[in-house]
Amino acid sequence: QAKLVESGGGSVQAGGSMRLSCQSSEKITGVRRQMAWFRQGPGKEREAVAVIESFGRPTYYADPVRGRFTISVDPFKGATYLQMDNLKFDDTAMYYCAEGPWSGDYTWDHFSDWGQGTQVTVSS
Repeated sequence: QAKLVESGGGSVQAGGSMRLSCQSSEKITGVRRQMAWFRQGPGKEREAVAVIESFGRPTYYADPVRGRFTISVDPFKGATYLQMDNLKFDDTAMYYCAEGPWSGDYTWDHFSDWGQGTQVTVSS
């Protein structure tokens, strides 16, 4: 089971940018896995924000972030990134990275490994 550690959260004004990083304890070269960023805002359910295949192909963006967020992966480093541009107040949430065997299903229960989360706060 991989241990995931997120970094890069903090506070930013609306319209700003932020890059989140997720470091896995396991290398992901040569295996097909899915990596994702989820978020959970105040009073909201946890939702998938972006998902990428371990070979580098983004496979899903949530509608509210499409065109503003970019997910990427460096399988040799075991790292997954989320570049967030033009941040909005509604992007305020705890962001979690997650990994699991490739399934093509992006619900939270299809990801076996989770980080502790990093807080992103966007001020309007």
